[in-house]
Parts: sequence; structure tokens; C-alpha cells
Amino acid sequence: MIGYITIGVKDMARAKAFYTELLSGLGAKVLMEMDRIAMIGPSMEQPMLAVCIPYNEEAPNPGNGNMFAITAASKPDVDKLYHKAIELGATCEGEPGQRMPDMFYGAYVRDPDGNKMAFYVFG
Repeated sequence: MIGYITIGVKDMARAKAFYTELLSGLGAKVLMEMDRIAMIGPSMEQPMLAVCIPYNEEAPNPGNGNMFAITAASKPDVDKLYHKAIELGATCEGEPGQRMPDMFYGAYVRDPDGNKMAFYVFG
């Protein structure tokens, strides 16, 4: 159902480097880019993440309550994504852990521009 999610960034080169390195283990790469936007994902037929300099050229302010989530294959994969994000300059918004008994395991970070993301697995 979701084609892509767009987040605003200040520095395209930094954002592309952060997300392509972070998501490389999931097969993601820059699929398409223009002046102020880049689409990152495994293929154009799967959900993608778009990083962009805002059209109005104002600051890319993350929305309060806005977040995107990246599915992991397992709890150890959630941990790996979380630690890789921190290593790449993200800040912790919730360390990896079981959030709902036997149902949801997740971790939360903010990228270098302040965009919030979760890594998770159900079950």
C-alpha cells in the first residue's frame, strides 16, 4: 500500500550516505535522484524512503508524532539496525526491547536531521 515516505533533510549527501549505509543490509540503494530528492530502497516496485531538501527551502522540521518504521527479519536484526544507526550518527529514542509481550520488539532512533524511525519485528 505505501509507495514511499518522504522526509526533509538539510544535507542531501549526508542523508544519502546515512540511509544507504544503514539500509544496505536490506538491499536498499539510491534508485533515483534529482536536484533536491533521492529515492532509496531495494527496487522501484517496493516501498521506498525519499530524502529531500524541502521545496519551500525552509528548515526541514520533523513533525511531532511523525515516525516511519522499518521492518526487520528478527530481533537480532532490530538490534543490528539500531546499533548501526547510532554508529552512523543517529540518537537514541528507545533502545531495542520487547514492547508488547510476545508481540512487538522494537527500537527507536532519530536520524541526524531529527527524523524519528523505528526498527521492529512482530512476534
